[in-house]
Amino acid sequence: MKILVCDPVSAKGVALLQRQPEFDVEVLEKRLPEAELVPRLPGVAALVVRSETKVTRTVIDNAPQLRVVGRAGVGVDNVDVEAATQRGVVVMNTPGGNTISTAELTFSMLMALARRIPLAHTSMHAGEWNRKAFQGTELYGKTLGILGLGRIGGEVARRAVAFGMRVLAYDPYLTLSRAKALQVELVEKVDDLYPHVDFLTVHMPMSDETRGMVNAAAFARMKHGVRVLNCARGGIVSESDLIEAIRSGHVAGAALDVYEKEPLPADSPLRSLPQVILTPHLGASTEEAQDNVGIEVAEAITDYLLHGTVRNAVNLPNLDAKTCEGVKPYLNLGERLGRLVAQIGPKRNDRLVVTYGGKANELPTDPVTRAVLTGFLSFAGGKDVNQVNVRTLAAGLGLLIEEIKSNEETDFHEWLHVAAYAGDQKVSAGGTFFSALQRPRIVRLNGEPVEIVPKGVLLLLNNTDRPGMVGHIGSLLGRHQVNIASMSLHREKAGGKALTVLNLDSVPPEPLLDELRRDPDISNIRVVRL
Repeated sequence: MKILVCDPVSAKGVALLQRQPEFDVEVLEKRLPEAELVPRLPGVAALVVRSETKVTRTVIDNAPQLRVVGRAGVGVDNVDVEAATQRGVVVMNTPGGNTISTAELTFSMLMALARRIPLAHTSMHAGEWNRKAFQGTELYGKTLGILGLGRIGGEVARRAVAFGMRVLAYDPYLTLSRAKALQVELVEKVDDLYPHVDFLTVHMPMSDETRGMVNAAAFARMKHGVRVLNCARGGIVSESDLIEAIRSGHVAGAALDVYEKEPLPADSPLRSLPQVILTPHLGASTEEAQDNVGIEVAEAITDYLLHGTVRNAVNLPNLDAKTCEGVKPYLNLGERLGRLVAQIGPKRNDRLVVTYGGKANELPTDPVTRAVLTGFLSFAGGKDVNQVNVRTLAAGLGLLIEEIKSNEETDFHEWLHVAAYAGDQKVSAGGTFFSALQRPRIVRLNGEPVEIVPKGVLLLLNNTDRPGMVGHIGSLLGRHQVNIASMSLHREKAGGKALTVLNLDSVPPEPLLDELRRDPDISNIRVVRL
């Protein structure tokens, strides 16, 4: 079997592959563009890449024998996972291999920023001896603000505490018990963190929620002289707003390893600011991290090609083909239930309970629970969340996972139920399948019976049960050009409160939501994207 190593990976990982007599390993000397890579693909069973080579649909379509793509790293943005899945190609990554290296880079940047080491170093090489020009500040007793307290953020927090820093953290998905274990103070709102920090470091995934979140408005709430670090994802810190804040003197300095556009353009104003420390995306650039991910991806590819064992896959549960076929419908239903529960409840949860009932008791629960977690944590972890790393991510957040196989008699012969607990508060949703075609339906929402198609955009609301209410809601949506695909209604008693759930063809605009909120007969309006 031919293995094509497209990007530079650890020699130890390559050697592990070369030791297998079944493998013919070819290592490319440099990254090839798509047009030059395609002629080399016939006969290739596995591709090994880092972030440089783009495994596009064209690449996959021109590799008829391809069975697996191994990414030596966490992110798989350079791999067309959908195209690979459609072709039956397993995509594997190496979660966790660069946690320590990125945390150590962040703390190195923090110390260099505090003591102005790069400027002092440059001055010395220029033949100067100017001690007064490079007065810095101590870390001891200062306050470090951390946005995102996952694996890397947690390691940074440990190091900051060891240096005698006060650590404030904002992570809407982290449990209070996990924060206590890390000796950090958790804030409920990010705006509550900004006024207190002397240093701010970002360790969140890129998502619609985090893109550009550290911007001019955020800087305005921070202390004069604050210092900012980003070794996570380019774009979370607005570069234009950061540049302006540094030029005005409000932000004393910054240290960046990631950028909105990479490589960083030669004419970027960041390059001309002496207050800014810049490194070329070095988070995983240590010998240990590269050895870890190289060996990990080589072992995963070897196990899959020689033994059929799937691990660290982002697009396939670790199951044999027959079992996978039976579980597949539940993976989709579970992920949708997880996404639904995450959006209708609080962000910070202590416990997630996944209950299997009826025929679902016969399922292997781990892949389905992972699918539920993938949906549930997709808003906490962004694009980096997959079935491989969800349990680690949940553990890092302090979220307890409980699986129950229930013999309770219900109206359905197979069902799946997901409940999230935040202290005394509970939100839940349950689903099953209709007909022999296994059409998924959500049939319970916070204990109330419903019938919801689990896809697209949902509008959930409570309304007074009175004549004409359904028509009234429909008219409101119609005036704003929002089409209703289907509707589910439930009431406890005539004239009381009713639950209305609408499948919509588009996301309701804000003016419509404002009009609904002003209606005295309507409450608890929520928009859910499945």
